[in-house]
Amino acid sequence: MNPTCLPPLRLMMLACLLSGAAVQAQNLTPADQRISDRAIHADYQTFEQAQARIRALNDKGRPLRDYHLAKAQCWLDTAFHEYSRNDRSAFPQEALNESLSLVQQMERGASPLPMDTRLVNDADRLRPDLWAAADRLRSHAGLQCVADQLACAEVELVHAGNEHRQQGWRHAKPYVQMAEDALALAGATAETCLPKPVAPVVAVVVPAPPPVVPAPRPLPQPFEFQVNILFNHDRYQADQARAMTLERLDAAVRRAGEAGSTLVQVQLVGHADRTGKTDYNEALARARVQTVSRLLQDKGVAPSLISTAVRGERDPVSACEGKFGSRAEELECLLPNRRVEVNFMTTRIR
Repeated sequence: MNPTCLPPLRLMMLACLLSGAAVQAQNLTPADQRISDRAIHADYQTFEQAQARIRALNDKGRPLRDYHLAKAQCWLDTAFHEYSRNDRSAFPQEALNESLSLVQQMERGASPLPMDTRLVNDADRLRPDLWAAADRLRSHAGLQCVADQLACAEVELVHAGNEHRQQGWRHAKPYVQMAEDALALAGATAETCLPKPVAPVVAVVVPAPPPVVPAPRPLPQPFEFQVNILFNHDRYQADQARAMTLERLDAAVRRAGEAGSTLVQVQLVGHADRTGKTDYNEALARARVQTVSRLLQDKGVAPSLISTAVRGERDPVSACEGKFGSRAEELECLLPNRRVEVNFMTTRIR
């Protein structure tokens, strides 16, 4: 037995995965074959294994604010986000590859680690001014305080460029805004991270200063982002939602509560797949919305901020019109349609 496969038990499988050939890139099921429960389950395991490897690096002492650990996490989050939205392009795989490449290099202690950010899946290069701001932050003396924000902003710029190339500006805009806000916050924080020079004490007599006119306070700006909670077939309970989508909900609530942000509204939109009668699907989608509403309230979101809508089977994102070997394969293909869209609307000081 490989010595890396010893206890503790929770790391046993992870350690085995890291040995030998297991460190090679892990491939998701090709989009045209992503129709069976076995294939979808295997892909979810791939994401979970990547997450476990990132967590293990942190457990060994690499801080969460580390540029490369944060970048690996953000590439993984973005890959899973687009996979769960049924992106059939190469983007989920290529984003996952970027995450795993960084993970492998950190696991083997490579130095120096790369600082470049690839435009995966031929993503458009949007907002040159934001890329320039990211370049300036890399050489800033306060980088150590904002490295994680910088890393994720760069990934969101690629995410935006991919959405722009595939679906246009409307789909790219939320991710551009996320990158813009993150870089603005990082720039301000980096300045406060600099050591303050100590001036010599000199006794002087100074005339009374003129009255200080306070600078106008920056106005809060609207900021929106979304996560999707996916449910098993004909289920609406929290324990029947896919675990990684619930983790993304936790992260989204934390983001909405960041310093400088004010949560204005959370809009929940419930969906169901095409199986079952229309009235039943409406009721099922409504029950899913109620479940997510309770989860949000348990996490501290005020009920008055939560609004709800139900679309039932009317807005599918996966057609699943191919031939299936079993009913289970068809149902797993329909998974993206069994969702609650959680739209966070906040304001942020920029």
